[in-house]
Order: sequence, then structure tokens, then C-alpha cells
Amino acid sequence: MSESLDIIILTFNEEKNIGDCLQSAAALKANIYIVDSGSTDTTLAICQRYTQNVFSHPFENYAAQRNWALNNLPLTGTWVLNLDADHRVTPELAAQLNDIFSKPIDAETNGFLISRRTLFMGKWIKHGGHYPTYHANLFRRGFGHCEEKLYDQHFKVTGKTQVLKTDIIDVITDSLTSFIARHNHWATLEAQYLVEQQNTKVVDDNGKLVHPRLFGNPMERRRYMKNRYESFPLFVRPVIYFTIRYFIKLGFLDGKTGLVFHFLQGFWFRFLIDAKIYELQKESKKQ
Repeated sequence: MSESLDIIILTFNEEKNIGDCLQSAAALKANIYIVDSGSTDTTLAICQRYTQNVFSHPFENYAAQRNWALNNLPLTGTWVLNLDADHRVTPELAAQLNDIFSKPIDAETNGFLISRRTLFMGKWIKHGGHYPTYHANLFRRGFGHCEEKLYDQHFKVTGKTQVLKTDIIDVITDSLTSFIARHNHWATLEAQYLVEQQNTKVVDDNGKLVHPRLFGNPMERRRYMKNRYESFPLFVRPVIYFTIRYFIKLGFLDGKTGLVFHFLQGFWFRFLIDAKIYELQKESKKQ
């Protein structure tokens, strides 16, 4: 008996991206579901060329939207692939998944980790520890959810996962202006989350977050390293991180485009988070 696949894509004014995303996803033998949060451009018209499964739901945050989709859409597949409008399914990934789902899958396997291939200003960012970067986008229905975090959310899979060797392309920006605006917004969310975590000493008693483990799967190792990063002092850690990423992990091999990316995403963004944390801490002392 073959397995069946559903694809969930979140949209909001994505007319520049959604057509290419849907075109790439069409190579998969799957039902496609769109969850839109109030687009006012041609996004919905483009979506309707590929699927009639178009739903609307107000956007609260990324995790809430993802989990609403998983819990409320009329899904019929045994597996769910979660995509964003700026993702592209590579032909290699489509061929591999069509082969995997053409036959029964080991009952103990509940998820697959897929690497992101970051495309920035038209260039694939291969170095600086940025590739491969694995995410649990694909899991057996009922065995995965999105972490309830304001930023840097990942899908958490209950049970065994396998690592795939093929990629999803992540087109992370259409311009530096939008890149900076989005990262400024994300820096605010991350700072708020980290300050709240420090103040309340949040403990993940229910296992809803990706467990940080040095010798775990690629996602668990990444979460472990992020927690280690957060243990360093404000403003010092972005310098250390950029130095490791750009020089030790050879980010400079990505050329001029790579310099722009690694500096903005690996230093400026991290420094901005720390600055916003510092601002929040100063404000709280005044109260």
C-alpha cells in the first residue's frame, strides 16, 4: 500500500513567490492546501490555478498559524509537508519523495529531516556552517507540531526521523530592504522571547520544544549550539559567532554576496537582537 502526502503552504501577499513555489510542488504527487492570512494582491488568484484547497485564517504568529493548519484543515494524507511561499521543491527532492511514498514506510519512522539550500541575492550560500541546515518539514500526520515560539520555530516530531539527502531551496529575500525589515521584526520577537524566558525561567516540561542534544539529530545539535550561544554575554557573542562562521567555517568562500549575507545575518542581526534585549532590560529596571 502506498503512502499519501498533503502539502500545507502559508501565504500573505506572496504574488512574487507563490507561483514558483506551487510550480515546484506540483512535481510531487500530493494534495496542496493554502492557508492565507488576508492577501490583497494576486496571491489567491495564482493559488487557485494549482489547487481549490484555499483557506483563510487570521495571522497571530507563525507557530499558531502552522498548528491551526495542522489541526483544522480537512487533510486526507498520511504525511504532511510544510512549505513557505519562498520555498522551492528541488527536482531531486520531488523524485526522492515520490519514490519514498510509492511504497510502505517503516512504521517506526514518523518524520524526515530536509535541508534548506539558502538562495540569497541569486547565490547559493554553501559555507559558514549554513549548509546543510536541516528542518523537520515532513512528518506523519498527527506526529508533528510547530514549536510555540515567537521566532526560530521548528517542527517537533514525536518518534524516529530520517535525514534526506535532497534539498528545499529557500529564497530568503527579494531585496535587501525587505531582508532588513523582516530581520528587524524577527529581532524584536526573539528579544522579547529571550527576555521572557530569562524572567520566568521557562522549562519545557511537556516536550513541546526541540530537545537540545549535542549528539542528537541535526536539529537537536543545532538547538544545543544555539543554547550555548545564548549563554555568552550580550554583544560579545555576535562577534564570536561571526568570527567562527566567516573565518573558521569558511564563509568568506561565498564571495562578495556571501560577505553581505554572513555579515547581515550572522553579525548585524545577532547584534540587533542583543541591543533589543539590552533595551528591554533597561526599561524593566525603570519600572
